[in-house]
Amino acid sequence: MSAGDLAAVVVSVVMVLAIVMLALLVQSMLRALREARAALAELRAEAVPLLGELHHTVVRAGAEVDRVDDLLDTAEAISATVDSASRLGYLAFRAPVIRAVAFGRGVGRGARRLTGRSGAAELTAGSGRSGSSARGLSRRSSSGRAA
Repeated sequence: MSAGDLAAVVVSVVMVLAIVMLALLVQSMLRALREARAALAELRAEAVPLLGELHHTVVRAGAEVDRVDDLLDTAEAISATVDSASRLGYLAFRAPVIRAVAFGRGVGRGARRLTGRSGAAELTAGSGRSGSSARGLSRRSSSGRAA
């Protein structure tokens, strides 16, 4: 065996080993590709129904948001109506109530004068005003003005 023959045998053995290594590498890559395809199929099988449920949930949430928006619009309308009604009631009842209170106070003062009770003594005892205010009230004439 010559050196050329030995080199040919060594190159042949190295080439066979390289081909075997490449075959093992291709087999490993094919196995990984099959596993990736299986994982992708499993992911697709789980994700598609989840996306469908997600779509239905989003549609229902949109409908609920629309419903809440309608409720808020109704509440705003009710609030505006109540506000205008209370303003109208205030304007309608303000003057008569003030007149009724003034009339009641006037009748009370007149009744006190008719019964002869001193307004100053009642004011001093009942409301806790100072004596100077009560004295000022006792000097009033029968017309109700200060003398």
